[in-house]
Amino acid sequence: MSDAAAIDRFLEMMAAQAGAAQNTLAAYRRDLMLASAALDGGLAVADGAALERLADGWTALSKATVARKAAALRRFFGFLIDEGDRADDPSPALPRPGMQRRLPRTLDHGDVDRLFAAIDARLARDPVIPTDLRLSALFELLYGSGLRATELVSLPRGAIHPDRPFLILKGKGGRERLVPISDRARAAVAAWRAHVATDRPFLFPSGATHISRVRLFQLVRTLAAEAGIAPERISPHVLRHAFATHLLEGGADLRALQTMLGHADIATTEIYTHVDSSRLVELVNERHPLVDALRKRA
Repeated sequence: MSDAAAIDRFLEMMAAQAGAAQNTLAAYRRDLMLASAALDGGLAVADGAALERLADGWTALSKATVARKAAALRRFFGFLIDEGDRADDPSPALPRPGMQRRLPRTLDHGDVDRLFAAIDARLARDPVIPTDLRLSALFELLYGSGLRATELVSLPRGAIHPDRPFLILKGKGGRERLVPISDRARAAVAAWRAHVATDRPFLFPSGATHISRVRLFQLVRTLAAEAGIAPERISPHVLRHAFATHLLEGGADLRALQTMLGHADIATTEIYTHVDSSRLVELVNERHPLVDALRKRA
């Protein structure tokens, strides 16, 4: 696997799935090609020690530049792991300058309601079109379980059982995690699976394999346009962010959310604690142990 080929595939994914702008893609290409040159074309197979040597050459750069380069490499290695090109993640060896992390894009509850209203309108057609049943199952799993795009499109046909409200997934770095599956999602999957031939290995088949992440991205943006949501605001990953954000707003435990999302480091999950101040005040007023004592005195 050459660095140039791997970088091209990564940038293609960034353009299609993440909707990255041309300037962003150019910056990623520049940083990745410079890193590849510094490692004599061995970036895609670099280990932690190689990345440490690479980072030693960044000492004269600003924190912002180092953070940008490290972020590009982390995302690149995450892509290689998702694609099955490597099983390990060497990126923990990269520096983490003390900079504030950017909050992830997400959707509010009204946006989500409009998306599912658009799906309901499709399902109300008579007869129901099978691809609309597929769309319903995809969205129920994206927003209802927080699956990564790669995990979702590659689900085996029998991965989700009607009588089992969870599934075991092997995610990044080969780590297994338990993913809850709601009653709604299981019902949507069952309705769609009835249209998937029993000899097909994947739940969302396409050709000889399964639908691609690029196709999933297109389906998400098409539905967003139908729902009156600017397509550039949404992607499969944004729905994963919405899943996490809305669970925390509802009072979910951060450690439980870390497990559901498959984050190795709790610090990654903590980015979702950007709930609004009114919600924090409400939680304190309703759930603090002294609240009962104050009520008794009243």
